[in-house]
Amino acid sequence: MDIDGGRQVYLPRCNGDVDDDGRERRTGTVWTATAHIITAVIGSGVLSLAWAMAQLGWVAGPLSLVLFAAVTFYTCGLLADCYRVGDPVSGKRNYTYTEAVQSYLGGWHVCFCGFCQYVNMFGTSIGYTITASISAAAVKKSNCFHWHGHNTNCDQLLTPYIIAFGAMQVIFCQVPNFHKLSWLSAVAAVMSFSYATIAVGLSLAQTISGPTGKTSLTGTEVGVDLNSSQKVWMTFQALGNVAFAYSYAIILIEIQDTVASPPGENKTMRQATVIGISVTTAFYMLCGCLGYSAFGNTAKGNILTGFGFYEPYWLVDFANVCIVVHLVGGFQVFCQPLFAAVEGKAARRYPSLARDRAVLFRLVSRTAFVGLVTLLALLMPFFNSILGFLGSVAFWPLTVFFPVEMYIRQRQIPRFTTKWAALQSLSFVCFLVTLAACAASILGVRDSLKTYTPFKTKM
Repeated sequence: MDIDGGRQVYLPRCNGDVDDDGRERRTGTVWTATAHIITAVIGSGVLSLAWAMAQLGWVAGPLSLVLFAAVTFYTCGLLADCYRVGDPVSGKRNYTYTEAVQSYLGGWHVCFCGFCQYVNMFGTSIGYTITASISAAAVKKSNCFHWHGHNTNCDQLLTPYIIAFGAMQVIFCQVPNFHKLSWLSAVAAVMSFSYATIAVGLSLAQTISGPTGKTSLTGTEVGVDLNSSQKVWMTFQALGNVAFAYSYAIILIEIQDTVASPPGENKTMRQATVIGISVTTAFYMLCGCLGYSAFGNTAKGNILTGFGFYEPYWLVDFANVCIVVHLVGGFQVFCQPLFAAVEGKAARRYPSLARDRAVLFRLVSRTAFVGLVTLLALLMPFFNSILGFLGSVAFWPLTVFFPVEMYIRQRQIPRFTTKWAALQSLSFVCFLVTLAACAASILGVRDSLKTYTPFKTKM
């Protein structure tokens, strides 16, 4: 949108092969956006839901899934309206989450947002590396159990699998930008459906055929499974795992920037959010509830690698291969916005670098990033505690706080009105949940470190 003599002049939606901002025409649809969402959402989080249900029980478990889904759907709708400033159809675009915060809030909000977003993207990369490596190791472990018996020591050292996943990501990270990854997201979305469906099917079969674990309305029992202090902390850590299962608001603006218009990008994104959140919540309910029904209060942290399932071993193997393939794509969905931010800032500060040595800079910087992620994954291979921490850190600031604050500023909602109070109450309650889940996950990491030997972790 340009200003001409005091009048607002709206640029054409597209002109030839470029959009109204002069960039290459966007070709994304509601289905490609949905694929990106499902790729980002149905990740390693789905595998921990049976464990989370075991901590929360039949009442709080399903209820927490519904509440987190509702909050995510609502706030992501608010965030989608912030893609453009002013007119939702032809206003100035915000290409990243941080730019949207800059446009609407400015000041310290921008620094806080950038810190939360990019730290979480970095942390999610570590989480995905750990999860993919555990699943890759589980394939060999599953074959070992099948051929040598369930009582055989089939423990696998995680180090070579983490290094192999990092080497693979070095190659995929050389893809120039997010717009070139629609095919990878589509493949990853199919993989996520595949392993989630297998987990649901195996849990259902276990529930029907037995034996099944003991379940209760409140989950793990104090005095039987754990003490009262552990119950409190595990409950909060479980909430962090549920929050992680819905953490995609962090890249919503970047996904929306791939969508073609007309219709307005916010309308397309709302449709994609409805489909994506509905599908993932249905899978989460099935996977979490059936997993808890099958294994009860002793459900493992990762339902497909904790070896509640031994047979059919080939199906367990296929599910874990699907996890690895999916997380290869998921890693890119979360990392590409981070790469774009770093390279964009470098280009602005050193124009000659972007002009003459762009390919070399991309090769060196992205390879160094993957190397650092791989090293940290080797040093901190703790599945549930890491997921709980990442989920709690991302949930309140990025899924709730900033969308609410930008919506209030955009709609100019007066302070202390009923709507303002309702929005601020939502934000405050989510902040308390985030604080508790974060503390519980840090405590979990601390406890894991007591018996941990660097580079010697087995599963």
